[in-house]
Amino acid sequence: MISRERALELLNGHLKNENLLKHCVAAEAVMRALAVRFGEDEALWGLAGLLHDLDYDETKDKPEEHGLKTVELLKGEDVPTSVLDAILAHCGKKEPVTLMEKALFAVDPTTGFIVAAALIRPEKKLAVLDVEFLMRRFKEKAFAKGANRDQIRYCEQMGLSLEEFFQIALEAMKGAASEIGL
Repeated sequence: MISRERALELLNGHLKNENLLKHCVAAEAVMRALAVRFGEDEALWGLAGLLHDLDYDETKDKPEEHGLKTVELLKGEDVPTSVLDAILAHCGKKEPVTLMEKALFAVDPTTGFIVAAALIRPEKKLAVLDVEFLMRRFKEKAFAKGANRDQIRYCEQMGLSLEEFFQIALEAMKGAASEIGL
């Protein structure tokens, strides 16, 4: 399987937006934490989170190609089919069926939501956030409008309450705060 170092090399070669790179690292951290929670392969799930938006700079104006281009870019790399399927599921190119696919589908908007919550605090740090604060913001439709609430609630398809999902995601992102920059 492709190494994390190679995956980061690919990301740095294809993504020019630093915030997008940080988003991919945040998704990796949350996917790894969910893998641990479900007794799954942490490296495999982390890889799905890390690579899920590899093509974003190339497809941001062509959403119909998002995900498909990533699969194309990863041809010739040792990336398991399960990771490619999760990448396709996160952007709606296939129905999320497996646990990893459902996880990435829910994780993608959740990381952005949590970052937005950190940025409205004066400290601009993940460390000051808690689940209660996230739950209050989640109910505010005007807050982080781009974070699809239905997609975040997909965590329930994995048997997790929204509170438990936020707890796992927040703790994972706090653990990667230095790489995320928050």
